Amino acid sequence: MAEEEGLERGEINGGLASMDSIDSRWVFQDEDDSEVDDEEAEDDVRHRTVVDSEDDEDDDNAEQRLIRTGPRIDSFDVEALEVPGALRNEYEDFSLGRKIIIAFQTLGVVFGDVGTSPLYAFSVMFKKAPINGNEDVIGAMSLVLYTLILIPLLKYVLVVLWANDDGEGGTFALYSLICRHAKVSLLPNQLPSDARISSFRLKVPSPELERSLKIKERLEASLTLKKLLLTLVLAGTAMVIADGVVTPAMSVVSAVSGLKIGVDAIKQDQVVMISVAFLVILFSVQKFGTSKVGLAVGPALFIWFCSLGGIGIYNLVKYDSSVLKAFNPVHIYYFFKRNSTKAWYSLGGCLLCATGSEAMFADLCYFSVRSVQLTFVLLVLPCLMLGYLGQAAYLMENPDGAEQAFFSSIPSGVFWPVFLIANIAALIASRAMTTATFSCIKQSMALGCFPRLKIIHTSRKFMGQIYIPVVNWFLLVVCLVSVCTISSIDEIGNAYGIAELGVMMMTTILVTIVMLLIWQINIIIVLSFIVIFLGLELTFFSSVLWSVGDGSWIILVFAIIMFFIMFIWNYGSKLKYETEVKQKLSMDLMRELGCNLGTIRAPGIGLLYNELVKGIPAIFGHFLTTLPAIHSMIIFVCIKYVPVPVVPQSERFLFRRVCPKNYHIFRCIARYGYKDVRKESHQTFEQLLIESLEKFIRREAQERSLESDGDDGDIDSEDVTSCSRVLIAPNGSVYSLGVPLLAEYKESSEPISEASTSEEVKSGPPADQTAYDAEQSIERELSFIRKAKESGVVYLLGHGDIRARKDSWFIKKLIINYFYAFLRKNCRRGIANLSVPHSHLMQVGMTYMV
Repeated sequence: MAEEEGLERGEINGGLASMDSIDSRWVFQDEDDSEVDDEEAEDDVRHRTVVDSEDDEDDDNAEQRLIRTGPRIDSFDVEALEVPGALRNEYEDFSLGRKIIIAFQTLGVVFGDVGTSPLYAFSVMFKKAPINGNEDVIGAMSLVLYTLILIPLLKYVLVVLWANDDGEGGTFALYSLICRHAKVSLLPNQLPSDARISSFRLKVPSPELERSLKIKERLEASLTLKKLLLTLVLAGTAMVIADGVVTPAMSVVSAVSGLKIGVDAIKQDQVVMISVAFLVILFSVQKFGTSKVGLAVGPALFIWFCSLGGIGIYNLVKYDSSVLKAFNPVHIYYFFKRNSTKAWYSLGGCLLCATGSEAMFADLCYFSVRSVQLTFVLLVLPCLMLGYLGQAAYLMENPDGAEQAFFSSIPSGVFWPVFLIANIAALIASRAMTTATFSCIKQSMALGCFPRLKIIHTSRKFMGQIYIPVVNWFLLVVCLVSVCTISSIDEIGNAYGIAELGVMMMTTILVTIVMLLIWQINIIIVLSFIVIFLGLELTFFSSVLWSVGDGSWIILVFAIIMFFIMFIWNYGSKLKYETEVKQKLSMDLMRELGCNLGTIRAPGIGLLYNELVKGIPAIFGHFLTTLPAIHSMIIFVCIKYVPVPVVPQSERFLFRRVCPKNYHIFRCIARYGYKDVRKESHQTFEQLLIESLEKFIRREAQERSLESDGDDGDIDSEDVTSCSRVLIAPNGSVYSLGVPLLAEYKESSEPISEASTSEEVKSGPPADQTAYDAEQSIERELSFIRKAKESGVVYLLGHGDIRARKDSWFIKKLIINYFYAFLRKNCRRGIANLSVPHSHLMQVGMTYMV
């Protein structure tokens, strides 16, 4: 059967209504395919001899049509028909007091980075383009004002924040959003059933859909474009991690440098030592989480923004209010005309006023879009503008103070209080980018692009607030090395610009793809967006790259190393998965082995963890040949991350039979979003799994009963295939089964065991007797499951390693046999996430040649 083509889904902009997957939908169907359902759903109800056949191939050349289907639910979905779904937005129903608290947390977590830019932006700018007159100050001020308006406000607050993935922001959130609308992931573990998770959004047909379909087809057909897209995402993520190193260095060093203004005896060496002490304290308190720390520092940052605005107004009144002429952009032209090359060099310093813009997007998972937007527009942006205008007014009369423009412009009477709050704000800014780094790394891990690491969830209420110990201390070490090696504010600022611009450019490209593929807005708007913002960012990037030899190359090298770590992990994981798919056991072999699998079936349940979403993993054959006996019931458990932030509990688990009933082999696919938390103990997981399996068996029998009730000998097989039936779920919902009637199964398949004798097509016993027999069959199977559970549950873990073949290229051998092997050896193994006693574990190793 031709596999169902990908669906067009996405957030709806421009007047088109969005719909959840529980509503009727538009999907693509091959002309010769009369069933809307995918192969898995058919197999689940037919119980064919080869139930888990995975030999379906995509028919790329098949003609397709757009059809509309009724409400659907995945046929594997089990227990959650009775479980409330997860909330999409955790911040919608809060009281006014709670919203005020969240606003303070937003200040403390999201805006710390952009809020501390006045500490160093003018200092770096005028170091590269010294002041030669008041016109230079006004021109530089105009450049800063319009950079603030264009990048943080227009690009991020008004556009990019809307490209969030169900409240999740960041580079990988954009990538997952694109993967959900086009099959561009290089890891081939997607299932058609994933498209029915309610986190997916669908679009109705429209004239704009045609352009989106062409882009989708081009992306899906071109392996080069898929690799290029992943490369851009990995490069952007590497820059985010590099940003997590340079942000603390820049913010803390620039804040502590104010001591040189307050105390003449303080030199640069003492500034570096104090900065190192502050950084150690900063990363040490990171483990206390975003909620605790964010609430504590939120009021402090509120005072900081008020101080910026207040000092700015004071300096405008005291010194020279003519600096307000900077709102006229013509002064930017005069600035470049007067300084030419030096003005171009100063663009790297000017960009620093927009640092932290990416943190607003990356930290979006912690707070709602509206809270971030309103806080920026109503508080952050006005205070930043006033702060810069105040510094410019001071420099109009005191051009010699440009080296420490912020601290020199502070009124002497409030210097020390402002110095104290500036250092607190700098520490907050450092946390903002570190928090964004944690979030981005977690997303990349969930999507198979980063080695597995220990993740600690710091909030019981908000599942997106996390702490990654290894990354935290790794960032601290690299940050300390950077501060001690690059002690100059100018060099650190240049490194800061490289990291920020790298992320910004990747975000611009990905948001452009989102505009074309998902939003489907006017092409003129899309072209305007990419031409204006990518052109602007490339101009800034050319400026910072020109000074890369000053010492900022260290950060660039660090970002390249992180890129290769992610690339190697993704490459190795892809090869491993593809090899496991090729070497999976055939159903012919399972039939030859028989229901005892060629060995002794001992009482108990074996949970075999594997990464395959289809087929019988080769590691299972290794267990059969290695162990003297195998459990009476086997469940293949696949923990799968899908490209959505959250999978509701009601849609998490998928069940199916892998073999005929007397084999007692099932598959369970547990689907998680990259924002989901897995905290259940092994006892809780076992209990939930058994309950889910029992519900699945009962519902399976209910479906078969409905099929039998609808069976009519006057209906030929073609009509039977196209008949639709409904299933009444425990929560009262009505779902379309969309599967062939039992008659077709009876004609196309022969029963192979006594357990399936009820499938024979004869006149048969009366309906009451048939129902009684079916009920007895259910009770016997449920009793078998309970006895197996009482005998014990054992976790069968297969450690599959890969090695490059001897005839492989040298580079492939180097990457697989050394680099990828090193990462796998030192990453967090899957067993660590299970919290299973060693007495319940059984492990077998296996090596694949790739």
